[in-house]
Amino acid sequence: MVVDGLLVAIDEKDSLSMVLYNADGSRAEISGNGIRCLVAAVLRARGVNSGTLDVSTDAGVRRVSVDLDGSGGRGSADMGDVILEKNLPGAWGVVSVGNPHVVVMDRPEWADDEREALAASWSTQMGGANVEFVTIENRGRMSLRVIERGVGWTQACGTGTVASVAVARQHGVVDDVVVVRNPGGELLVELDGMRARLDGPIVFVGEVEWQAS
Repeated sequence: MVVDGLLVAIDEKDSLSMVLYNADGSRAEISGNGIRCLVAAVLRARGVNSGTLDVSTDAGVRRVSVDLDGSGGRGSADMGDVILEKNLPGAWGVVSVGNPHVVVMDRPEWADDEREALAASWSTQMGGANVEFVTIENRGRMSLRVIERGVGWTQACGTGTVASVAVARQHGVVDDVVVVRNPGGELLVELDGMRARLDGPIVFVGEVEWQAS
């Protein structure tokens, strides 16, 4: 299994916080998929199968609802307001979802090494950013691949999914509710104005015991 990040839950009496470390050890502001998984793990540790929790992140507080059934379930997260930033030459849009994103219309003639070079250039101009390569299927469906800062190619990016839908809607090619196919599975984005909600699956794949030295 390839792990692209480490989520640390700080579960105290009156608050829950998430700290996210990328694969290269750098700290990231938020993960749209990771925050669902973190809440699911916390609820499971508390011995309950469903609930809604407010989670403090480096990008602010996010409210997450999770329903579990055995080793899986679904979760929905309020991702806050999407902010459209000044665009970069050659990109389709630049967005903040609490973390920075450059959204690009993908081209089938590009090889992955070309995508990687383009992503490195755009990310450098941003001082670090996730880069999404997007394909529009219809007004309710799109697909993407993501190169995450500090990680590289990843199977799914929740904040990148939200960013891509926001840019696509700005260009008038999708509606407010869009299913987005990531390499690792499908996610659902709902936009209410510029406020976003992200819904997707949760699967427990194992348990790790970690004893600090």
